[in-house]
Amino acid sequence: MEVVDQALHMNGGTGDTSYASNSLCQKNGISMTKPITDDAITNLYSTISPKSLVIADLGCSSGPNSLFMISELIKVVDELRKKLGHPSPEYQVLLNDLPENDFNNIFKSLPSFQKKMSNQLGVGVCPIFISGVPGSFYSRLFPSKSLHFVHSSYSLHWLSQVPEQLENNKGNICVACTSPPIVLRAYHAQFQKDFSMFLSCRAEELVVGGRMVLMFLGRRSENPSSKECCYIWELLALALNDLVSKGLIEEETMNSFNIPLYSPSLSEVKSEVLKERSFTIDHLETSEMNWIAYDSELMMNSPDAFFDSGYNVAKCIRAVVEPLLISHFGDAIIEEVFCSYRKILSDCLSKETNNFINVIASVTKKG
Repeated sequence: MEVVDQALHMNGGTGDTSYASNSLCQKNGISMTKPITDDAITNLYSTISPKSLVIADLGCSSGPNSLFMISELIKVVDELRKKLGHPSPEYQVLLNDLPENDFNNIFKSLPSFQKKMSNQLGVGVCPIFISGVPGSFYSRLFPSKSLHFVHSSYSLHWLSQVPEQLENNKGNICVACTSPPIVLRAYHAQFQKDFSMFLSCRAEELVVGGRMVLMFLGRRSENPSSKECCYIWELLALALNDLVSKGLIEEETMNSFNIPLYSPSLSEVKSEVLKERSFTIDHLETSEMNWIAYDSELMMNSPDAFFDSGYNVAKCIRAVVEPLLISHFGDAIIEEVFCSYRKILSDCLSKETNNFINVIASVTKKG
């Protein structure tokens, strides 16, 4: 898992290819789940009403999304405690990601975040204590029975490691329509192992009645090589294979590259929760979104982006996987890869709409 820990992180900073500048799609997904998250935190506070409310965001990454959901949760609790006539709880926020995550980017934004929250919530609100917790969420991160609420979005489809037995996945970079059955089984087995471990660890760390809201990149189909979850990655594989044909990447190097990503179905998520037996399922659903998320400011500054459907998608994927690509192929081919990828995306997305599927689960820790 050491290689994954070092290479699996979003692009840091605030530059043109950073995750902070290219995560609007993910923010839209988080916004779509707000009714589910609001319901979960409302039920938690109504039931427990802790004097100190501890919230963990697992896979927080960096940039504006890392604090967006936290601010929404705190606003819901503050409104509810006023209706109930309760004093404000203290808020402890624990932001987790792998050690190579750009935590500095988050910490630099904390003064403005604290000021904004203070202005929005007004007088009588207790402090919000925020800290970073580096480490894999496939292991224990927090003391026993210390958490009240866990949130994780667009993180749990990332596995703890690349599965074994992928020798026959030549020309692909993860599960694909041309992947042999042994590859599909290997990825599914790794997901089962990892998600079971995640649930077991959180069961130790959450108080009885504690809540989790989890969102994955997933699929509706029971076929793990379904186009609805694999297509965008298959197109990236095409871009890499294009560089193989040009002699810029060795074929052996390409065939040894696979990313630790698995998009589960609704039933696969449900099965692991039921097998682990520490949680009741309050809500489980899928939602559909388009890969293309337009930023009004970007449209003003780069109007060509509106007409190039591959522009935003290529930047979004680059912000996510560039560190993995550099770790395996080096950085000399990166611009060429994403130039090719953008052209492939533009051509394919101009002919058809390619949406992606979210799987959203809301669960409660059993007594």
